[in-house]
Amino acid sequence: MPKISVPHDEYLTQTLRRLRSPGLLLVTAGANGKPNPMTIGWAAIGTFWAKPCFTIVVRPSRYSYLLLVESGDFTVNVAPPSLAETVAYCGKVSGRDHDKFAERGLTAMPSATVRAPIIAECVVHYECRTLYQDDLDPEALPAAVRTQCYPRQDYHRVFIGEILATSADPDAARLLGAQG
Repeated sequence: MPKISVPHDEYLTQTLRRLRSPGLLLVTAGANGKPNPMTIGWAAIGTFWAKPCFTIVVRPSRYSYLLLVESGDFTVNVAPPSLAETVAYCGKVSGRDHDKFAERGLTAMPSATVRAPIIAECVVHYECRTLYQDDLDPEALPAAVRTQCYPRQDYHRVFIGEILATSADPDAARLLGAQG
């Protein structure tokens, strides 16, 4: 389906609802150009340095982490409810061992502004270029967060990506439902 350009905050409510459940699909592509989707459930959309930004966190143990550090850009894709099983799958298997695009029948579609592709079957897409990245400081986290979220001490790296373009299916609102 052809995509249309939309303001970055056009589908903010729906994006945040899908982030909570079932998650969003982060796509990265390393030097070899092969894209990899990964499910994310922790992220934020806001403004940094007077720029619209999508902030994501990725653990260094993840395959997507290596691709993200290599490339410096990423896309965040909002899947319709019909792809909930695919979103779950992309969070359970590693791109080191699986071609998730092929295995789940996903189509990598060129982005307008970044190297990482968007997922054609998703309905809203954020194209982002990393402005800043840094590792979480475990000592700065509340003890309860360290205990509950990091029992293996596998702390995330934070990536702040400037949203360079946002696109959507013309019927994204319908596909995401009134409540997202």
